[in-house]
Amino acid sequence: MRLTSRTYLLAALLGCATASIAVAKGDTKKPAAKADPKAGAKPAKKAPPRKSVAISAENKKKLAELFAGYKFGATKDEVIGTLQKQLDQRYEEKIKATTDVAAQDRLRKEKKTELARASASYTTFEGKKTGWDVSIVENEFAHNTGEAMFERWENQDGRNQRRFFFFHDGKLWKMFVQLDVSILPEDKKNFDSLVSVMSGKYGPGDIDPGEITWNAGDFIVHAYDKLKTYDALALVIEDPREKRELVALRESKAPPKPETSPVIKSVIDPEHKDQLNVKGDTSAVDAVIKAQGGDSTPPKK
Repeated sequence: MRLTSRTYLLAALLGCATASIAVAKGDTKKPAAKADPKAGAKPAKKAPPRKSVAISAENKKKLAELFAGYKFGATKDEVIGTLQKQLDQRYEEKIKATTDVAAQDRLRKEKKTELARASASYTTFEGKKTGWDVSIVENEFAHNTGEAMFERWENQDGRNQRRFFFFHDGKLWKMFVQLDVSILPEDKKNFDSLVSVMSGKYGPGDIDPGEITWNAGDFIVHAYDKLKTYDALALVIEDPREKRELVALRESKAPPKPETSPVIKSVIDPEHKDQLNVKGDTSAVDAVIKAQGGDSTPPKK
């Protein structure tokens, strides 16, 4: 016991002496504080939302010409009525330009057929696959959300373009215009040319890959590059308020994602919570065999 006490006393004295020497040398460093795991790195700052390019009054007027006489909120019958007035005016000029009675009758029949064709193309999207589900407008609508559409070719004044009218709950909210690019040389069929031409015509807009957007406030215009998929360019005029409501409705009506098969779940980690086991763990294999009704027990020798 005496030896042990002396040992403790000697250790204490040596400790005090060491501390005194350290102070004398000016070594007053404090032990490093342990890192606080809660402190961590500073949270990354969110990038501020991008401001849309301002649209001048003159360019907004030019963009508004894309409505071509149609109005958001119009019913199908009202849109057809506007179309009929336009056709009456256009064909009246053609009929007056000739004194051939047979030619005049042919023009009247042509006008009637054109109007009937547009009206007959009216399609409602109620869950059943249509010819439009794989088309240039395949991303412009959804099923079971009260949406519908009809289209017509606008083949006048040297143009050969197609206009699609989109409705929600029976009201027009968007028009999609497929532009004629057949007259463009191959070296001009690209997005850079689209930006150059459209910016020169309607002023600068927000540019994203394959898309130009002009936010005019009460309406928005998009120019889309669809050259690789449909050898076409498109202009879309839409009501932003109606779009916000429709996007929310589409999300609420979207079918649930299919569940992963139990067999697949046993061998993969869909949430990436686990790391790869490289130690030869056969539990996943065993789980697959059991799921198939088999026996993973090795045969006895």
